[in-house]
Amino acid sequence: MSKNVGKESEGGITSSYKVDDDVVLKVPYSFFGSIYDEEEEKAVLAAMKQDSLTMGPNVQEFQAKFAEYVGTKYAFAVSNCTTAMHVCSQVIGLRPGDEVIVTPNTFIATSLVILKEGARPVYADIDPRTFNIDPKEIEKKITNRTKAIYVVHYGGQMCDMDPIMEIARKYHLVVLEDCAHAPGAEYKGRKAGSIGDFGCFSFHSLKNMTTLGEGGMITCNNDRYAEGIEKLRCMNLENWKDQTDYWIPSHFDVVDFDGKWGNNYRMNEAQAAVGIAQLKKLDMLNAKRIEFGRYITEGLQGIKGITPVYEDPNCKHVYHLYTICVEEEELGASRDDFLRVLYREEGIQGILHYQPTYHFTGLKRLGYGQNLCPIAEKFFYKRELNTPHHPRLTKDDLDAIIEGVKNAARKVRK
Repeated sequence: MSKNVGKESEGGITSSYKVDDDVVLKVPYSFFGSIYDEEEEKAVLAAMKQDSLTMGPNVQEFQAKFAEYVGTKYAFAVSNCTTAMHVCSQVIGLRPGDEVIVTPNTFIATSLVILKEGARPVYADIDPRTFNIDPKEIEKKITNRTKAIYVVHYGGQMCDMDPIMEIARKYHLVVLEDCAHAPGAEYKGRKAGSIGDFGCFSFHSLKNMTTLGEGGMITCNNDRYAEGIEKLRCMNLENWKDQTDYWIPSHFDVVDFDGKWGNNYRMNEAQAAVGIAQLKKLDMLNAKRIEFGRYITEGLQGIKGITPVYEDPNCKHVYHLYTICVEEEELGASRDDFLRVLYREEGIQGILHYQPTYHFTGLKRLGYGQNLCPIAEKFFYKRELNTPHHPRLTKDDLDAIIEGVKNAARKVRK
């Protein structure tokens, strides 16, 4: 007998996971990844008293401060990361017949925005230590139809960006960074969202910073791309040229961008006000995640069959996820058996990220087969699980996670 946590929500797995009635959880998986206090409360109330409640002064301030933080010329606030990536896919002119190389180890949104434009995702396998797209696998997938590379900084650790950018220059490809897991993460001193042609961020409630449950940002340095983003996130609106009075010939013009038509992907003022407050806290929030992640890693050393998180020395890992890998051959039991004991007997709720995208029914109907990316498939089905990880965890929570993993490993090994 199971029940849904938060039945009032229709968000499905974007807002909760079901929990068995008879399981007592010591550390549940939280769908709120940040910390709110009086600053966010005051910001929302102040925004509610404004005359403009969408795309006003808070949005402008949030954009300016985010661009400064990331180190890009432009930042554009949008409704979420999916719409951010969709706008960018339109800006680069994705069309039917185009191909985009992408990781299978990501939420469906990264592929969905490619499919929406009629283009085809082409999946490249992952690095078994970082779980990010492997640059060597990218180059194998390039054809004369390849238009772009969409990388995802899985779990808060950035991809190996130098060889990826070298490949992009060699083949004249656009690079989009899906930074949903990685605000504040760094690669060789450069922040996520500042290296590729676009950076797309998520402020969903799970993320390292959040704007009232949803929200997103696009970063870029290219003036032409910025023009397209501005139009396509807000229904192709622009001011009339040489307008004398504000009402002549009318209040606004509508102009396509290279034949592309936009949508309403705007951010409201309350979200942006919270975003400003959250951005101030981001380094502190990330520091807590890093501290907690490294504490867990230290505690999991020496457990046969359990591999803790690997930190690439070139990267600042901001620990959006804490991913444990179960090595079935060493442990003497399957990942699923381990996860059942961890959950049902130890009270630690682990979850899985991400099923290879091409295994979903809709992608299978498009002709995608099995065994396209064997490392990613083994990672999801045999190795990985994510333990609870957010900046509100206590030392007792962290110790319970460590002890739970140790106990579950011992029990399944017997």
